[in-house]
Amino acid sequence: METRYMTRTLLTRLTTIASLALAPLSAAQANDFENAFDSAFGTELRAPREFNPDYTDPLARQVAQLADGSSGRIGVAALDLSTGREISVLGDQRFPMASTSKIAIAATFMEGVEQGKWSLTSEFPLLWSVRSTPFSTTTAPVRKGEYMSARELIDLMLTRSSNPATDALLAAVGGPDAVNDWVSRAGLEDFELTRDIATLVRDDGEFDPAQHIDMRDSATPETMVELLTGLYQGRWLSAESREVILDAMARCRTGVRRIRGQMPDDVSVAHKTGSLHNTSSDIGIITAPDGRSYVVAIYVTGQGSRGNREKRIASIARAIYDGYSETGPQFANASYGNAANAN
Repeated sequence: METRYMTRTLLTRLTTIASLALAPLSAAQANDFENAFDSAFGTELRAPREFNPDYTDPLARQVAQLADGSSGRIGVAALDLSTGREISVLGDQRFPMASTSKIAIAATFMEGVEQGKWSLTSEFPLLWSVRSTPFSTTTAPVRKGEYMSARELIDLMLTRSSNPATDALLAAVGGPDAVNDWVSRAGLEDFELTRDIATLVRDDGEFDPAQHIDMRDSATPETMVELLTGLYQGRWLSAESREVILDAMARCRTGVRRIRGQMPDDVSVAHKTGSLHNTSSDIGIITAPDGRSYVVAIYVTGQGSRGNREKRIASIARAIYDGYSETGPQFANASYGNAANAN
């Protein structure tokens, strides 16, 4: 009887969808159609929406062309901190955060330092992954390793993207839920950390991010730009806490062919990279010689190889830098925190 009920319910939903599809759709009806589809099948089964931008801003148009998604989804968001000029190409679509999530983990930990829960000299063990079959357990097994200070762990996490150091800090703050709580209280949306890094890496490859949007461990480029902007401007953490994070980002040793790849020698970049199956990313703060800073988040999937994805990131980042720099200094609307980008 339960099976017959479920069948009738699904048929009813399909009939509703069919009636909507056969009629000319207004904007509101189109939204109803999409909602009906979601209700019947769930959003996870819907492919990424087509993207046909119509830009009047020449820079945004150039970035959109460089972020052509014919070989895999590419999401871009950028903000000129001195003028407020924004760019977004699929900036509101979810992408795998991979290791770019480590910025939020660091921020969550530093809030705990400010609250007196622990300190930068507190020691925690590295958490090394133990070999296990993918998807065999909800959480991948780990073993404790060497104890290191929190400052050392943050440095390893952000400069070398160490996964054992990241999971040590993630366990210390209370796991993914604690990070999601900090992100929510910070007023950020479209962000979800679901698994620790050991589990994320072990189970990597379940879906192709070029063709499928997996909401787990994902965020939008726009959200990540807002995260970096808030850290830079001092919305949530003290100057000392932000210095710890931004200084480590400025010394990041991964992804030299990404945002940094095509930048002039006199430009500084504080950033964090991310890499998983068929996806490469980089988020960061670009500071020009005149002191102006631009926040960027670039997520690239597909493209045939990691090298091609990195070339896309580099070319998009350089186009944004050149485009923002051409407008000339305009500091009237600038909003900065107590600590500038450290390099």
